[in-house]
Amino acid sequence: MIIFFSGTGNSKALAKELASHTGDSLYDISSKEQLPDTGRRVIWTFPIYSWGLPGPVVDAIRCLSGTGIDRVPHFMTATCGDDAGLADRQWRRLIESRGWDAAGAYTVIMPNTYTMMKGFDVDAESVASVKLAAFPARAKEIASKIVSGVRETDVTRGRFAWFKSQIIYPGFMRWAVSTKPFHATTACISCGKCAGNCPVGAIKMEGDHPVWNGRPCAMCERCYHACPVHAIAYGHATDGKGQYMFPTRENPDGPTKTADCRIH
Repeated sequence: MIIFFSGTGNSKALAKELASHTGDSLYDISSKEQLPDTGRRVIWTFPIYSWGLPGPVVDAIRCLSGTGIDRVPHFMTATCGDDAGLADRQWRRLIESRGWDAAGAYTVIMPNTYTMMKGFDVDAESVASVKLAAFPARAKEIASKIVSGVRETDVTRGRFAWFKSQIIYPGFMRWAVSTKPFHATTACISCGKCAGNCPVGAIKMEGDHPVWNGRPCAMCERCYHACPVHAIAYGHATDGKGQYMFPTRENPDGPTKTADCRIH
């Protein structure tokens, strides 16, 4: 069983790629459906947010229960733009707090998606393309190790890992996970994609415009990146920044970095 959470599609793509090699079934945390039989193992697949685990993943580890989930090895496969800090240690603590077997932890470098603070933006197309080209081989390597039962930690921690995960991440989760700065500009075409795509149901359409309803936000930025006219803004932090969605048949162009065309 591959239990995944994904914002802009990177982790969903990794989950699908892993499944193609391992034969494991997929379970989307956002579906809220009952967890089926977990099978031979559990592979947790999710993005790294501020060098830690996304809120929905933390909640899922704490609350999910299913047939066999306590009797099989658990693995972490996380996507990150550059590095993951000590997120693997956070994952292991949470898994072991349930009495589960935390076997192996891996990271896969994927295009950056975070835009909600000064200095953060999506990757240039040339950088994103290099990361995407390397992704399938890395996923296959990880899948082979998981199927073989390899118990290891193979993650890109980066510099200042302790500071990032022990100082920045808690601060991010306490003060930066807020929907208050979100709004739709006058460029909004009332398509409803932001509300329809929100994995935690934090957006609803009121009349012709989206409204963030106060529910806990995952800060996945799917609403911002999926907007076809770049009309979703996070205060002024996203001004002039690009958008990214993992390339699919529905979104063949994949990563984009565009000039700001919004009207405030």
